[in-house]
Amino acid sequence: MTPICRCAWADSSPMMAAYHDEEWGVPERDSRALWEKLMLDGFQAGLAWSIILRKRDAFRAAFAQFDPEAVARFTSADVDRLVLDPGIVRSRAKIEATIGNARAYLAMQAAGVDFSSWIWAQVGGTPIVLGDGPVPTKTALSEQISKALKQRGFKFVGPVIVYAWMQAVGLVDDHAAICFKRAKR
Repeated sequence: MTPICRCAWADSSPMMAAYHDEEWGVPERDSRALWEKLMLDGFQAGLAWSIILRKRDAFRAAFAQFDPEAVARFTSADVDRLVLDPGIVRSRAKIEATIGNARAYLAMQAAGVDFSSWIWAQVGGTPIVLGDGPVPTKTALSEQISKALKQRGFKFVGPVIVYAWMQAVGLVDDHAAICFKRAKR
């Protein structure tokens, strides 16, 4: 049996391999799921993705399954409760940003802007397939999207976070040249 060739980071654990094989880089077109993944990438800032992945179910429970309408109604009492929740990353700033980001997401909806349509329009509707060089941590496009999100009131959406999110949700294909998930050229 021939071993599967993956991106090197995916071989660090069975959990990371499963995430790579089943989720990372798969084009996501559901607005709510895109928002959830952006929030989780915001929580990852300064941490390893494996920490967030291990805590993902706890995050979902803590943040009402990432239902933006429910999260937008969270109060300061909810923030205080979440800061004490050992199942998630207990950063007050990131928790408050997630609540504010739910409100920003809903404001986009109220203005008639579908989050999925908006983000996919940024890449022309199809994943950007990068070359064989080093994988960037940010790009001019992630800087542009970061700026646009911040103008809409989002927080914890810097260009590095946005680029990691773009990779995760399949807006860009950064699978290694040897990876079985790499788009055919």
